[in-house]
Amino acid sequence: MADTNRLEIFSNRLNQWVERLVFVLGLAMAIIVVLQVFARYVLNHSLFWSEELARYCLVWISFLGASVAYHDRAHPGVNLLFSRLTPAMERRLAVTVHLISLGLFSTMVIHGFKFAYFVRLQITPALAMPKWIVMGILPVSGAVFMVHGACFLINEIRGKDR
Repeated sequence: MADTNRLEIFSNRLNQWVERLVFVLGLAMAIIVVLQVFARYVLNHSLFWSEELARYCLVWISFLGASVAYHDRAHPGVNLLFSRLTPAMERRLAVTVHLISLGLFSTMVIHGFKFAYFVRLQITPALAMPKWIVMGILPVSGAVFMVHGACFLINEIRGKDR
């Protein structure tokens, strides 16, 4: 039971950190876009790097925001099948869904690392930033998803509701 509590505490703290990071990235993206609009229409000068940086912020926000939604169970679901099952079958199906999800998340981590390694020598056009930093969101978010998914799986196996 202590392991579950530690994992759940870690999952919750990790989610709080990710929520803060998503907020900072969103704020940065908004400021960058406002600066670009101001520079283009008031100063008549385009910031060549702003669109690229805002796009990369949006990519990171999307993946990290999805992990926050997963942690909070805010993602859409179809409960029609679950509502027709017995509690025992519902629990077995939930465990199966969590196991399949963990498989997907591990694929994100493994192939995300492979892809980030593949593009490690490429740089972004405007920022001259290594592309592995941008593509690194795949394994990072996959690992965050895995922590939350493992917590959900253990809680489901032990019959503990969130």
